[in-house]
Amino acid sequence: MTNSTHAERVLRTATDPAAAARSRLAASWRRSLDHHGLDPAQRQGVHRITEAALAEHRGRAEAMRHVATPRLDALFQLVGTSGCAVLLTDAQGVVLDLRSAEGDRGVFESWGLWPGADWSEASEGTNGIGTCIAEHRRITVHRDEHFHARNIAMSCMDAPIFGPEGELIGALDVSSARVDQTEGFNRLIAAMVAQTARQIETDTFRAAFREARIIVADQDDSEAAVLLAVDQDDIVQGATRGARRAFGLSAAGPLAGCPASDLLGRDDGPRGFERAQRAAMNRALARAGGNVSEAARMLGVGRATLYRRMKRLGLH
Repeated sequence: MTNSTHAERVLRTATDPAAAARSRLAASWRRSLDHHGLDPAQRQGVHRITEAALAEHRGRAEAMRHVATPRLDALFQLVGTSGCAVLLTDAQGVVLDLRSAEGDRGVFESWGLWPGADWSEASEGTNGIGTCIAEHRRITVHRDEHFHARNIAMSCMDAPIFGPEGELIGALDVSSARVDQTEGFNRLIAAMVAQTARQIETDTFRAAFREARIIVADQDDSEAAVLLAVDQDDIVQGATRGARRAFGLSAAGPLAGCPASDLLGRDDGPRGFERAQRAAMNRALARAGGNVSEAARMLGVGRATLYRRMKRLGLH
């Protein structure tokens, strides 16, 4: 497909009122045309911010970059020999870090896949990075699915990365310079991208709540990390985006403290102080190996007192 033919197809589809309702791709093309005012035939290259501005973007994303580095390296080891580059961006679509083979760097730089490049949908229209960020979902944009005709030589597989408070903090991208890249191979790479993005999200969450106990909940959605950060009093201090969705919490932002047992459905039995007393006694008995006298000394009460409280709370 020639660049002019592609531009004509994009314009025809984007201006069809029914197309956007039928297709997410068409909706993104229309957004690129109407909302962002872009021209699919535009020849000007990808906008790149200054080195000083890039340093600022990297500084704001330092926590994510720190935990992401080994994950980017591992992913590149898997896909780098296939003519692919691995890119990490911030939530604005600015490329922060790149992994690529030495022989492929010239191609990726000429395409604008380079640190400091702005791949937001507002700048580049429909593309893997920008549309992933705009729609908060994993996405593959294969060759002529791009909005700009000058981008149809590449395939991009992307997944969003969410921060410790459920907010979008970046995107992970694998872009291919292979002209013979098949959609089947893209699906395989896309699965690795989604898994790596989830690992970065998990590592970022754990780093943000180093002092907390991390509870990993059962989940049906393998792409979402479902983690809770709980303090010593069983109060939830943080939750990943997947956990917020699973437990009906606010989508993003600080959480109002609530007991983890309330979220996990363990509300049977004693309430309030009785529940706290029961938990404290169970912990003491466990630490004492079931020795009531030793557990009583740990709790600072008499053996008879502990027996009475155990009886009242149904502990045996």
